[in-house]
Amino acid sequence: MLSITSSFSLTRLERKMRHADNYADWKNAALEHDAKSGFEAWKSKEESKSYDYVNIRTRIDALKEYRRQEDDIGLLFALNEGIHGNQGGMGKSILYEKAKLGTKHLIEEYVDEIVSALDYISTIPESSEITKEDKLDFFERASHCFGRSALMLSGAGSLGHFHRGVIKTLFEHKVLPTVISGSSAGAISAAILGTYSDDELPCVLQGNKVLDPLQVEIDNRPKSLIRRQSDSASLKIMLDAIIPDMTFQEAYEKTGRMISITIAPAEEHQTSRLMNAITSPNVYVRTAVMASCAVPGVYPPVMLMAKNVYGEAQPHLPERRWVDGAVTDDLPAKRLARLYGVNHYIVSQANPLALAIIKGEQYMPVSEGAKKVLRLSTHEILKSGEKFSRRFLRKIPDVGKTMSMFYSVMAQDYKGDVNIVPHFNFVDPQKLLGQLTSAEIDELVVEGERSTWPQLEQIKICSKIGHKLDEILDHHLEHNIQRFYKTRR
Repeated sequence: MLSITSSFSLTRLERKMRHADNYADWKNAALEHDAKSGFEAWKSKEESKSYDYVNIRTRIDALKEYRRQEDDIGLLFALNEGIHGNQGGMGKSILYEKAKLGTKHLIEEYVDEIVSALDYISTIPESSEITKEDKLDFFERASHCFGRSALMLSGAGSLGHFHRGVIKTLFEHKVLPTVISGSSAGAISAAILGTYSDDELPCVLQGNKVLDPLQVEIDNRPKSLIRRQSDSASLKIMLDAIIPDMTFQEAYEKTGRMISITIAPAEEHQTSRLMNAITSPNVYVRTAVMASCAVPGVYPPVMLMAKNVYGEAQPHLPERRWVDGAVTDDLPAKRLARLYGVNHYIVSQANPLALAIIKGEQYMPVSEGAKKVLRLSTHEILKSGEKFSRRFLRKIPDVGKTMSMFYSVMAQDYKGDVNIVPHFNFVDPQKLLGQLTSAEIDELVVEGERSTWPQLEQIKICSKIGHKLDEILDHHLEHNIQRFYKTRR
């Protein structure tokens, strides 16, 4: 049992972490907290019932021995036995929830050893024993087996500036996934990541006036009890200013980041779409973002634009119009898994409805198993309700469409493997689609940074092997869509 003095000291450190001005200060307070709470010693002790520490220690020792003996074929065979993110149960969430910073040192050592071995195999000279084809085959299988991490950015209205603090932190610490999805406000941040190179991003992620040319005007307005709301014209001005005029394929060729934007159909009998370089390579990123931000009933539906075979802009599916992607698929986990082999999801969640659901579950006095059963039961009830409304409200299309939208929003799963959520519990309804001042935007960006710091070590450990495999297999510079465009005679 901790003494009253120790409990007070831990509370003080937690308060210090919550209000830290930078990651270095937060980390120092977290390490001090782990030392005082006893979890620093827990991290150093390999034994635990939560994972198979014997299996992981055996794997580490074997890989080190092959490296010591310069047995490249033996090392390759050992790696071929499998590279898994959950080796020996090391991916269990409970192992990352105990200490404030990091997890068992044995797990970190295993990840570092795998990354070092992969790097070594990729750099050894080709020979008759290990050919270029052997290496390529191994890395492709290893990548397919291990899977990828994806960053999913939720819809959030004007609170979407929270995402900028999240991606700023992930980028600065070199753990930003190459697979990124965004819906509604999250689509703006996803588009920025997909259309700006690593050299350009630091400038874009800093400062508000760079992002919105109307920000000076907003800041200079006299204060009013009623906040001015964003409209489609001001949204278009902002998107035109910050998102370059390029297609999804051109964006991938430039940055190597695989961005996806979720859009929903404005008409019945259509399904939501995930726009990216695989499903819609010639569609302009900016128009997909505009569609994903088109909140039904607030902004008009949007027609997509794409490049034709001559590289000229033309309507894409001109008979269709599209609206806010968060309505039907805020976090498109299944589609990302199918298209990109994703099996590890990092969620930046600032959707007020989703936050209410997530935080409501936290305070329910029942076990995790009971929560899961309740969640599944609720989803099934909502699906049945949607079928009922489709069948009996056909004669009242607007009501039927509204009910279907409600069921779709409520039935979604708003969580991933790592969830980055803000600490605030209440959001002023006027802020959701309101025009925020620079000071308010800064607060949201800082909140995004502070909310990411506690998850940073888990993200680093769980995605480090995947990042190394992506780095080795990166082929985005080999593509050039512009060479396929025809020239009109």
